Amino acid sequence: MIQMKAIRKIYSTGKVDVEALKRIDLQVDKNEFISIMGPSGSGKSTLMNIIGCLDTPTSGEYYLDGEKVQTLNPNQLAEIRNQKIGFVFQNFNLLPYATALENVEVPLIFKGVSSKKRRKRAEELLDQVGLKERMVHKPTELSGGEMQRVAIARALANEPSIILADEPTGNLDSISGKEIVDLFEDLWKQGHTIVVITHDKEISDRTQRTIRLRDGMIVDGF
Repeated sequence: MIQMKAIRKIYSTGKVDVEALKRIDLQVDKNEFISIMGPSGSGKSTLMNIIGCLDTPTSGEYYLDGEKVQTLNPNQLAEIRNQKIGFVFQNFNLLPYATALENVEVPLIFKGVSSKKRRKRAEELLDQVGLKERMVHKPTELSGGEMQRVAIARALANEPSIILADEPTGNLDSISGKEIVDLFEDLWKQGHTIVVITHDKEISDRTQRTIRLRDGMIVDGF
């Protein structure tokens, strides 16, 4: 599913080059549930951006579903992000004036799915994440946990190869956070591949494997 070989990422800031990732080797198989942890400055955000095709490595090779990412042009990368990766963010990133249903439909609109089919798909997904009764509510009418459930339903819309979550419990209370972890575990058991960047030990304790980064290198969980 994910295969990285000797991935380096160097940022040039004036006269100084900062090596954010140092020859990262990482493999994530289909239907794995892994967490990525590390202190600030460890490189986990950079690694997340590369996994999510939001950034490209300076050197090394990254294969996603057997496709070499570095050979893709910006339009192809955008298509990969829309079709193969379902993103879940700490701040939810929902459209504030759209209903839960409309928010989940957004990736399907970009895919060109008809209004009837995308509405049906969005309804099914919201039901799956336990929001059947909240479909017409807007984000301001939902709790933090409910907004994150909408975000997860949206991430699932295009049946992605990978769900990539960035601190998904970071803005939630402990009860809502546990519910989101439970939901991720359910999705994994249904066959989804899930990669979570997190500081939350509640999540890392539940994943199959925890990748630990320090100073741009993997130090544990190969």
